[in-house]
Amino acid sequence: MVDRLLVEGAILDADGPRTGYARIEGGRIVEVGATGTAPKRAGTRRVRGIVVPSPVNAHTHLGDAISAREPPRVGLEEVVRPPHGLKFRLLAETPRPRKVAAMRRALARMEREGVRAVVDFREEGVDGVADLRAAARRSALRVVALGRPLARPLDFSEVDALLSAADGIGLSSQAEEGPDVRRALAAACRARGKRYALHASEATREPVDAYLDPRPDLLVHLTRATPDDLAAVAAAGVPVVACVRSNALWGRANDLARFVEADVRLLLGTDNAMLHAPSIWRELEFAYVAQRLAGRPVDPLVLFRAAFVEPWTWLGDPEQARLVPGGSAIPLVLRLPAEDPAYQVVTRATEHLILRPATGPAGAPR
Repeated sequence: MVDRLLVEGAILDADGPRTGYARIEGGRIVEVGATGTAPKRAGTRRVRGIVVPSPVNAHTHLGDAISAREPPRVGLEEVVRPPHGLKFRLLAETPRPRKVAAMRRALARMEREGVRAVVDFREEGVDGVADLRAAARRSALRVVALGRPLARPLDFSEVDALLSAADGIGLSSQAEEGPDVRRALAAACRARGKRYALHASEATREPVDAYLDPRPDLLVHLTRATPDDLAAVAAAGVPVVACVRSNALWGRANDLARFVEADVRLLLGTDNAMLHAPSIWRELEFAYVAQRLAGRPVDPLVLFRAAFVEPWTWLGDPEQARLVPGGSAIPLVLRLPAEDPAYQVVTRATEHLILRPATGPAGAPR
């Protein structure tokens, strides 16, 4: 039986917050209207709450989920630098079935928390992408796999095979890849209609001209970027994923207010699964609190858009962020007060507050 819900309170999506009601049938929006005007219909459950689109986790390393221990109290480079950092040693030592099972658990957690898409930087070449695809086989999430070729100098037969399996390429950083490698991989991505992305200015400031040449489709971190760097990134139209919890773990603050001041398109991701749970709700709350603690508050609506709106635009499916009758967006109903909905969603939402209607159309938007 298809569940029918009438949610009265607030709607929050790409068009901003507004009071009113939304009628949901089969997991889709079929009607919206002003508060107090909803017609009564038999067989409809009436609830109060906030209706939002499904969020996106815009940057993960899900292979790292093989580690459940506290990360060692050493420098970040000793943990994540290829090829001899801790994570790469663990990946090399772990049998593929265990890696697939760990990624499957991470994907299942995100699905329980309402996430509908994830952008993953997957190491280990073609086999790494194949493992991620195996983990995602029965998942409702849209999994965007950005692989990384192993051979240096580049083996273009490997690059071709990787791009046949992946949605693009995600590099560690420009500092670890020469300009010829970056340009060749970006060109290969462009020729196949795939995405090219990389980490930048994470541990130290890197020259903005270097990581913008060639222009990437996505950058991650920029914790050490200067205001001028961020202005250049914004002028180039390149979105940036901030991973506030993982950077805080290493003593690197993401001053998201600088991103806002520079008009950078901001997305949020949870980064390495060996460092933090892949919870977009925890990321949102930590981002808000960290900015308040630093005396640089960011409007909760900006943070909301970084998880619920901007990633869908980057994925080329902006209608997933818009709650309109007959639309394709898959709504979440959060049992939260309707007052100040962006603040409520950013600071108080958890998977336990998601009201789960009966199933509608199978699968997730792709």
